[in-house]
Amino acid sequence: MIFACIIRLAGRQFSRRVYCRILSVGEQSLNLEWTHKASNLILHKSLHSPSVETQVGVSQDADRICKILSKSTDSTVETLLNKASIELSPSLVEEVLKKLSNAGVLAFSVFKYAENQKGFKHTTATYNALIESLGKIKQFKLAWSLVDDMKHKKLLSKDTFALISRRYARARKVKEAITAFQRMEEYGFTMEVCDFNRMLDTLSKSRNVGDAQKVFDKMKKKRFEPDVKSYTILLEGWGQEMNLLRVNEVYGEMKDEGFEPDVVTYGIIINAHCKAKKHDEAIRFFNEMEMRSCKPSPHIFCSLINGLGSERRLNQALEFFERSKSSGFPLEAPTYNALVGAYCWSQRVEDAFKVVEEMRTKGIGPNARTYDIILHHLIRMQRTKEAYEVYQKMSCEPTVSTYEIMVRMFCNKERLDMAIKIWDEMKGKGVLPGMHMFSSLITALCNENKLDEACEYFSEMLDVGIKAPGHMFSRLKQALLDEGRKDKVAELAVKMDRLRKTQLLG
Repeated sequence: MIFACIIRLAGRQFSRRVYCRILSVGEQSLNLEWTHKASNLILHKSLHSPSVETQVGVSQDADRICKILSKSTDSTVETLLNKASIELSPSLVEEVLKKLSNAGVLAFSVFKYAENQKGFKHTTATYNALIESLGKIKQFKLAWSLVDDMKHKKLLSKDTFALISRRYARARKVKEAITAFQRMEEYGFTMEVCDFNRMLDTLSKSRNVGDAQKVFDKMKKKRFEPDVKSYTILLEGWGQEMNLLRVNEVYGEMKDEGFEPDVVTYGIIINAHCKAKKHDEAIRFFNEMEMRSCKPSPHIFCSLINGLGSERRLNQALEFFERSKSSGFPLEAPTYNALVGAYCWSQRVEDAFKVVEEMRTKGIGPNARTYDIILHHLIRMQRTKEAYEVYQKMSCEPTVSTYEIMVRMFCNKERLDMAIKIWDEMKGKGVLPGMHMFSSLITALCNENKLDEACEYFSEMLDVGIKAPGHMFSRLKQALLDEGRKDKVAELAVKMDRLRKTQLLG
């Protein structure tokens, strides 16, 4: 059976500005220099010798393909890639689809283009990358059509069901998320305890830990025998909810069932107590762990340094940093970042910069997260000029989080010129702005009564498949109505409704 799909949006022409916003290179951006004109680019990758493709080479080629797409003003994906004379490999297509994971419509177009190339065959990985992207825009009907196609081609894996389940869970479709896991048996797979745990983990990490607990209570010792990981997943889920009562209940049940806590268990419990600002209890569990000769992990030290630092208990945070240095584990960027944050919470920014220099000396940073922490605290202390200077002098590539921090800062300071400057810098790197970033800029434009620009960004947000938050649309709607622009409100409302109802049909 040959998979055939039609798409309502993929064949349409995308504007230059829309393309620029749907091409995200993610947090691992390589900042590759674009040295070839799109029309002359030829990527030589053999379909039959993937072993010669290094990860760096594949990522570079994928980035170049995305830049080809971003250069167009009115061409379709097929036209652009045909002109580029690109010979695709499965690993290259997989990487491109991952980079387009927040632009499901475009990802589907690239997938279909590759499928139609002579000699090309999709793999489990390329299918799964597309399913992940489609799940983000809730195209579940098409995702299940892909599952059927994968089964026919003997490419189906349990990971596929986990991907679909996770997207259902994040869309708050809990029943469908559970059913997605259970349907693997319809496709010839046997559910085992590892699958049971994966289902619990999917529900818990999508903030549905209560439903995960119900599934656990219903199925334990009936279909599955829980293991230590089953309990660990629930502990983490309740910890994320800062529900220490349930954390302690699960912990007690776990020990009653004969499972001894390990370093992962302690790490989750300590982190839960730190999140809930119960730092003395967290330290008590740390001491209990050491008494049981259970060696603390770097993650545990990070939790305590972060937690104590946020409470301005700097001396204790520094004490745990020193203990982490003598723990036998090599110091890593997250531990240093926790220390940077601890100094910042106590307004000792100069000491934080000394830590940054130490990171640089030891060759383990700083990374974008380091700078995000410093920027956050400088803005919190109303040191916005200094924050912008730090941003300009970053020694690594900013991530979408960094750009969001800076755009929000300038929007709050009513410096729309600078907010748009940062936005354009981000756009030039091909980084996809998220919903919150769009919301900050559009709301600020409304406040400045720049409604034409606000509508332009609002339309672009819808064009890339990002649904507008209700409060932001209400603000824009009211501003337009105050200006007597009922027709524009109706136009945007229709566009929002079209996005909600659009289906990619299988």
